Amino acid sequence: LANLIAKINMSILGLKKKQPKTFKVKVITMDAEMEFSCEVLDQDVPKDSPITFHFLAKFFPEKVEEELVQEITQHLFFLQVKKQILDEEIFCSPEASVLLASYAVQAKYGDYDPNFHKPGFLAQDELLPKRVSTYQMTPEMWEEKITAWYAEHRNIARDEAEMEYLKIAQDLDMYGVSYFSITQNKRDTELLLGVDAQGLHIYSPNSKLNPKKSFPWSGIRNISYSEKEFTIKPLDKKKEVFKFYSSQLRVNKLILQLCIGNHDLFMRRRKVDSIEVQQMKAQAKEEKARKKMERQILAREKQLREEAERAKEEMERRMFQLQDEARMANEALLRSEETADLLAEKAQIAEEEAKLLAHKAAEAEQERQRLEVTALKTKEEHRLMEQKMREAEQLAVKLVEQSERRSKEADHLKQDLNEAKDAERRAKQKLLEITKTTYPLVAPYSNPPAPPGPDSMEMPLEMATSYRLDFKDSDMKRLSMEIERERLEYMEKSKHLQDQLKELKSEIESLKLEEQQQQQQAGLYNLRGYAEPLYVPHSNVRHMHLQYQQQVPPQMRSQDI
Repeated sequence: LANLIAKINMSILGLKKKQPKTFKVKVITMDAEMEFSCEVLDQDVPKDSPITFHFLAKFFPEKVEEELVQEITQHLFFLQVKKQILDEEIFCSPEASVLLASYAVQAKYGDYDPNFHKPGFLAQDELLPKRVSTYQMTPEMWEEKITAWYAEHRNIARDEAEMEYLKIAQDLDMYGVSYFSITQNKRDTELLLGVDAQGLHIYSPNSKLNPKKSFPWSGIRNISYSEKEFTIKPLDKKKEVFKFYSSQLRVNKLILQLCIGNHDLFMRRRKVDSIEVQQMKAQAKEEKARKKMERQILAREKQLREEAERAKEEMERRMFQLQDEARMANEALLRSEETADLLAEKAQIAEEEAKLLAHKAAEAEQERQRLEVTALKTKEEHRLMEQKMREAEQLAVKLVEQSERRSKEADHLKQDLNEAKDAERRAKQKLLEITKTTYPLVAPYSNPPAPPGPDSMEMPLEMATSYRLDFKDSDMKRLSMEIERERLEYMEKSKHLQDQLKELKSEIESLKLEEQQQQQQAGLYNLRGYAEPLYVPHSNVRHMHLQYQQQVPPQMRSQDI
């Protein structure tokens, strides 16, 4: 291939010397199919300026890892196969296209680095055939799948990635096959003839993947053409000779050249390599070993540098961590000192509070004892109060009974008084009647009658009446005095009872007040059960007063109690 490039360069230089002003050459890639023994313009090339030359490998190896010796040859062959796959000259499934694209990315960008290879870094690269890139997925989704495979190819060099690419590509059905349109006879349907490193293959026009018929190089005895007719004679004479027709004579000539070259290479691969080839392979092997060693050393240095950087980062992180820990320790020390001071103050305060609580506890104990004594006193007072209340109730009952008795006596005396008044009124009336009937009226200026003699035995009526009236008046006075005396005694007893009731009421109120104070203090000592109030409800006293008012006559009542 290097000799081929040198010859093309010489031809181009000679062409430039002959026609420097009318002919320009622009080399795009390292691909070619020309006759180097003839001038360029003498061949069938376009006469327009500039002319584009495509340098292509004419024959494909059977095993790329064995036949592509030099790295530059491998790289140029990789570029050619990659272009054919992207131009869909070689059919490739979507899965294989993604895998091939990942190796192409590895060869171009090196190892995957997520910090550098951000999403979208493959947007400008042509990695998949157009038929595949538009297949049910968006470009972002294809890039994600390619990147996933790409991340797994770490530590693979560029030449190794290209070789892996070619290993996968050589297993494709259309790899290394040159197709030509032919007919088996002048009237039959068109067919396709495929020429590759394994032999000749016949395809239907619609299927370039599965051949209808194949002629391996080891089974072909002779190949020849006569004008447009091309003949293939099998090695087995029993098999039929295969003939087909091409559209032009130069096509048969090109087919024959490809057949001769591929057959020659097929036979050469099965022989021992020449000394030159062996030397080239040895040099290539040494070069690969040297580069592999350099890559290993570089990888080792890179690994050591990464480890050193990681160790440096770890030390820096550890240093920052230790600084943070030291700062936190100082802060914790300061906080602990402040806490110690605060705890000391709290301890002092707690000690003072303990002393105060002990003092309060002693006072509370004294207060409890005092309350116990008070409760006992209150209990005794309650007992005395109950006794007084019982005595008061008994006294009230006695007073009620006495008032009833006095009321009955007063009623009886009143009845006697009324009877006496009635008798007096009747006596006066009878006296007046007797006076009117016995003694006529005396003139105003008549002399009074002479008094009776001493020897008269009858008492005048007036004297008898006077005596009787005097007797009645003395009884009335005596009865009035007795009633007044009874009333005064009753008023004194009522006043005494009223004073006793008032005193009892004041004592009940004072006991209520003391009981409320004791209940407030009893929340600390739970002495609620010691002092239950014992007093006569006000409603009972009121009820006794009403009974008294109902039983005592109105004229004998004093004031309300």
